[in-house]
Amino acid sequence: MLNQRIRLLRLARNMNQVELANRLGVTKQSVSNWENDNIQPSIEMLMKLAAVFSVSTDYMLGIESGEYLDVSDLPKEVVAHLRQIVDDLRAK
Repeated sequence: MLNQRIRLLRLARNMNQVELANRLGVTKQSVSNWENDNIQPSIEMLMKLAAVFSVSTDYMLGIESGEYLDVSDLPKEVVAHLRQIVDDLRAK
């Protein structure tokens, strides 16, 4: 499950393995090994992955099914605008 989440989240953000590896400070081979389920990322790396993808570690591990977007550093007006966009998308 974790290997699939890493791959799907990476692809959803139009990142290749090299780009993700660079953001995490690891090698492309590490990312490839995680995605191929050869090895598991460390707890520290799992936390970094979750931060890069703006999801919770529970989501990464398949404990939560919903994906969350961290907007804590955005102004309230922007968050309100994003909520409206999401509401509009759900209504379609």
